[in-house]
Amino acid sequence: MGLGCAVSAAKLLFPLVVIELNRVRVSVIIPTHNEAQAIGRVLADLPSDPATEVIVVDSNSQDGTPEIAAQMGARVVKEPCRGYGRACLTGLANANSPDIVVFLDGDYSDRPSELPILLAPILEGRADITIGSRLGINRNSRALPWHAAFGNRLAASLIGLLYGLKISDLGPFRAGRADVLRALALQEATYGWAVEMILKGALAGFRIVEVPVSYHPRIGKSKISGTLKGTLGAGWFILSRIVRYYFQRRRAEAARPA
Repeated sequence: MGLGCAVSAAKLLFPLVVIELNRVRVSVIIPTHNEAQAIGRVLADLPSDPATEVIVVDSNSQDGTPEIAAQMGARVVKEPCRGYGRACLTGLANANSPDIVVFLDGDYSDRPSELPILLAPILEGRADITIGSRLGINRNSRALPWHAAFGNRLAASLIGLLYGLKISDLGPFRAGRADVLRALALQEATYGWAVEMILKGALAGFRIVEVPVSYHPRIGKSKISGTLKGTLGAGWFILSRIVRYYFQRRRAEAARPA
């Protein structure tokens, strides 16, 4: 499917029904950029299930990442334009009619073997979107430095204040019903995409449930949050998105005729 550099999710009409466990189709989307050191372990640790497809969305890797992924049986989709959100949207657009879509980083910081924990609330009909929280009592401070953990808690607190949703983390390891994700019409092309999903989901009244997951030092160099400077830049961007979207919604609601 030729998406070029402009990707938009389709807005679908759908019935809100509980997905039957024995008929679930799951698509796992893994955005990558130069993750050759880690992608093999990520794919090897994913639970094996014939109803699960694995899509690696690769953005111009120069280290053989897509070749390794293809050799291990993943479907590789090339996305020439950089951006975490863009890669996720490209994967969603290329998924083969899933019931549930999972998003997983390709650096092995999250454990793919914990996928059942993430899926359980959706399969049990208790959630539409699940987020893996990395900030539990077993948090690895080497994997998530204090400045990254603090930034996540600050953003989560602001979301609770403005949107009424109580979460502790904005972790990238997450899952959602495919019909719900498409209905949200996500558009953010950067790492703000993860926040956009939460904000739009909360405002639309979807059930967002947090589950504890383990978190480990990534394999390879971090693209965003490995340094204080990188964390500050990402944090400012995310906090501004939270506030801006809130006031955009307030203005839109005020402009509606009574």
